[in-house]
Amino acid sequence: MLMSKMPDFEGLAMFAKVAEERSFAAAARVLGVSVATVSRGVSRLEDRLGARLLNRTSRQLALTEFGRSIAENASRLYRDAELTEGFARELSSRPRGLVRLAIPMTFGVRWVAPIIPEFLLNYPDISIDLHLFDGAVDLIGEGFDAAIRIAVLPDSSLVARRLCPVSRYLVASPAYVEQYGLPDHPHDLIGRNCLGYAYRAQSDVWRLSNAAGNEISVAPSGSLRVTNIEALLPVVLSGLAIAELPEFVASEYLRDGRLQVILPQWHFQEGGLYFVTPSGHSRPAKVDVLADFLVDKLSAPSWRLQSSI
Repeated sequence: MLMSKMPDFEGLAMFAKVAEERSFAAAARVLGVSVATVSRGVSRLEDRLGARLLNRTSRQLALTEFGRSIAENASRLYRDAELTEGFARELSSRPRGLVRLAIPMTFGVRWVAPIIPEFLLNYPDISIDLHLFDGAVDLIGEGFDAAIRIAVLPDSSLVARRLCPVSRYLVASPAYVEQYGLPDHPHDLIGRNCLGYAYRAQSDVWRLSNAAGNEISVAPSGSLRVTNIEALLPVVLSGLAIAELPEFVASEYLRDGRLQVILPQWHFQEGGLYFVTPSGHSRPAKVDVLADFLVDKLSAPSWRLQSSI
């Protein structure tokens, strides 16, 4: 059987404590393990090194000459490991370091980038690598600490913290309505210029429901398809088409009348804004304080439409 090339750190740590305490029982108390565990660890180390480290009798315990020759180094190794662990725990509990954060582009530019300065002033030891992209991001595979996602339901493999609801609206400009008229039913969208978004969660389908519980699916077809939702605005505002827009983009145009809701009795399933991380266990403080900051700033954002349009 081949011996592992990995040093027996556990055995060395147990031997160091036994050598310091001159007692298996005392070493076991310090280490928080059983006496049998310490005894097995030291015996395993002796087998690995090929020499006895301790002379054991029923009444006393003494280091062999070989044991004395390595006891100081073993103790130093144990202390170094304690210092390393202590430093790591302190580092993980303090809000410092780099946070790699992925956010959809339009939402990130409009609503996250403007509040980043306040966060950086509050936490000068944290820096942010802000990745702005509308497509799917593999948090674990691409090494991200966290992401903001806009979805009906977050990915079940991630730990998600909901920041606020996000509605979606079918919209058109008054110029479009004047020229083409209002549709009365989702089926009336067929044949109209309905713009597409490449990263729609439910593919190229609009699923609309009403208060009676009826659900209609429509495949939008139009003269423009984009990978960034904001690129739809010029065409929609010019009166050429209908588009689906998230609330954080549509609200300012709905409030000032440049856009209006189409089919107000029909609606999309409400989604949410989520702060997601690969795991909720041992999450570093830098991620926790960023999550708390975003909850504080985005749980009741100015773009939320308080009443039905």
